[in-house]
Amino acid sequence: MLAPQRLALSGPTLVRLLARFGDAEVPESRQSISDHLSQWLGWTDAIALSTALSVQTPGGEPATRVGATAEQSQSERVRATLRRAIVGEGAPARRDGRRTQAASQPADVEADFADFRQRYLALQQAMETDIATLRARLRATLAARAPALARLATVDAVMEQALGARERSLLAGVPALLGAHFERQRAAAALESAGESGAPHAWLAGFRKDMQSVLLAELEIRFQPVEGLLAALRTS
Repeated sequence: MLAPQRLALSGPTLVRLLARFGDAEVPESRQSISDHLSQWLGWTDAIALSTALSVQTPGGEPATRVGATAEQSQSERVRATLRRAIVGEGAPARRDGRRTQAASQPADVEADFADFRQRYLALQQAMETDIATLRARLRATLAARAPALARLATVDAVMEQALGARERSLLAGVPALLGAHFERQRAAAALESAGESGAPHAWLAGFRKDMQSVLLAELEIRFQPVEGLLAALRTS
């Protein structure tokens, strides 16, 4: 009897990666984006969003124009810096000012997910801080470029505040999912290497690559609002 074929999951790369690592069946959501937002936004958020959308922007000549090229370049620099930190070419600063170490262990040391978790959390903090700063800069540029774009900047600020807690809550669960993947990989490697000689931690290279893929996918999700603001700058 043939095993039932798993459906290919569409959606963000991050969701597909985590589903694959967990060997989980993730049903496609039947809710629209507006349905999801109605569940995530509280009544105070809805009032703030409605106010932002109803603000009448003044007419007349545009304010001081700031080219989109400089903002695009800055955004690319921020993304490149974060990508380098993720792939190990740099390390983000911890909140105490020290640098995190790459998640690696010598071959004779028992692997421990705690080190990987610490690195993941540090990189999440770096992404959140750097992207929030960049997003605020882009909003200021939008407001200065043309009066009509001030509304978009205001709406983005409201959405960032309203959905920020939800985003942090969801992404905070990623390290736990990776931890479960880590334990499954370690257990599988232990079974395969029982009674055999060889490097006991060779499987860690594969796990590091998996974690890197998840971090890069999370970076792309976090950068989506930035891409939207940049698109508005380019087309205005």
